[in-house]
Amino acid sequence: MIIVTGGAGFIGSCIVSRLNELGHRDIIIVDHWDEQGLKKKNLVGKSFQKFFDKTDFLSLVLADKIEGEISCIIHMGACSSTTGQDWEYYLRNNFEYSCHMAQFALKKKARFIYASSAATYGDGENGYSDDQSAILSCKPLNFYGTSKQMFDEWILQEDLYAQVVGLKFFNVFGPNEYHKGEMRSVIAKAYGRVVGEGRMSLFKSHREGFGDGEQKRDFIYVKDAVDIVRFFMEHSQINGIFNVGTGQARSWNDLAHALFDAAGKKLQIEYVDMPEQLRSRYQYFTQADMANLRRVGYERSFTSLELAISDYVRYLKDEAFL
Repeated sequence: MIIVTGGAGFIGSCIVSRLNELGHRDIIIVDHWDEQGLKKKNLVGKSFQKFFDKTDFLSLVLADKIEGEISCIIHMGACSSTTGQDWEYYLRNNFEYSCHMAQFALKKKARFIYASSAATYGDGENGYSDDQSAILSCKPLNFYGTSKQMFDEWILQEDLYAQVVGLKFFNVFGPNEYHKGEMRSVIAKAYGRVVGEGRMSLFKSHREGFGDGEQKRDFIYVKDAVDIVRFFMEHSQINGIFNVGTGQARSWNDLAHALFDAAGKKLQIEYVDMPEQLRSRYQYFTQADMANLRRVGYERSFTSLELAISDYVRYLKDEAFL
């Protein structure tokens, strides 16, 4: 049995899709429904044994009422909003819940793979190395990143680094993110306007050395991110905390060019002022150091930003799902 928390969400539902492709049907999905019920579309056509509400599942775990042999727990569930202000919720939902899932996995002797985040790196002043020695130097800029950082540090403090896998996801985009509202990728949010009006907006730069739209991110296609999850499922002897990016930072302008090309539209970008409340917490550059993932044997190449966006647009046209 494989348990996927956040299994109705973006990356989680894409993982379930890949598990089905590999022949896995004995899957338990743990999640909660959004108010509009949009997440339910992520699970249409997918095979799984049972769905648990995240609160109910935790109660069963704490009462030791989850029966059966569990081979792997893929813990993707979390509040991923980078703008939320309810610290107590992030603490309960992202940190404490993750601690319970890790302890449960170890008790069941199950593989434990969890989602960390590049948000732990903050403004990147200490670089983007995922070396074990670099983890404690991370300085997140928001509650989301702080909750993820706390759990990474807890893994170290509990001496679990060599027993579990943490994945520091950078800017993941692709099908099945439609329910995420303002937390969707810029590609998903801008597509309709690009097609309908032939234009899109990007933030102006408010930092010397960066032109408008030249802020850079490490964008990774969700299909590539899922491949990395699969790698760690298949190589249970490899553990630690690893970056999940491409290792190549690309600008928002690059992204816009690729989106307009894929949509068959002439490029037209409007540069707008960044909201004041974001300016002190905005990441102007992120780029994953992928040396450790390569060192442990991951050999697949990553989809270029242009090819990934071209592929994604095929889904966006009809809001199709993986």
